Amino acid sequence: MSMSKSKDGYGALLLSCLKTSGQGVFEIAERIDGFIAASTWPPRYFGDYRSWSRRERQAIDLAKGRVLDIGCGAGRFTLHLQQKGFEVTGIDNSRGAVKVCKLRGVKDVRVMSIDGIKSFRPGAFDTVIMMGNNFGLFGGFKKAKRLLQQLHRITSARSQIIAEAVDPYQTTEPLHLAYHRSNRARGRMSGQLRIRIRHENMVGAWFDYLLVSRKEMKEILAGTGWVLRRVISVDGPRYTAVIAKMPWK
Repeated sequence: MSMSKSKDGYGALLLSCLKTSGQGVFEIAERIDGFIAASTWPPRYFGDYRSWSRRERQAIDLAKGRVLDIGCGAGRFTLHLQQKGFEVTGIDNSRGAVKVCKLRGVKDVRVMSIDGIKSFRPGAFDTVIMMGNNFGLFGGFKKAKRLLQQLHRITSARSQIIAEAVDPYQTTEPLHLAYHRSNRARGRMSGQLRIRIRHENMVGAWFDYLLVSRKEMKEILAGTGWVLRRVISVDGPRYTAVIAKMPWK
């Protein structure tokens, strides 16, 4: 059987999960070096506030004003904020994800990659959320700096970014350590993953997904008009950062 031309493996996964309530649905991520990981994570994309981790609840409770949800997926954070009365816009480059969001009742959700944020008007948002480890969507060092400067332009004077990230160095797995070394040898950041998502006969396009330590995050933020204000909490390699627009008074 030929592969689907849509290449929206992630969207197909979410649509399947919506249809089956997550029964028997796995997320298959393939790394460019051949490493493949399968997780039972998909049903969590649909969980409500009560099912979230304490770290996720603490993070979303900090939202204020007009909110942009980058990489909104199945819309769990967008929906929560919408139900709380926030004006929230969700974006995702997956048409399947956007379809799922609409089916679940998200009012303002758009097919848009993170590269499309420059189309928003200046000062449009007060809070940007990048939950589900979506700091990774910045992709790489230079791209992250460019996108952060764009986020600076489309946000208000006292805005914030609430971003979940993963520290790639908290591993002893030889395969991951070898991948880090290979990345550095090619001039990439250690945690700059090149991955794609599979679902049944769907194979998504390759994309860069960035894992960073807190030290690396600070280096990326330098000169972009943003500063790491605090880390909400740490859960193994996962952490949630509150990033403030400078100056913060």
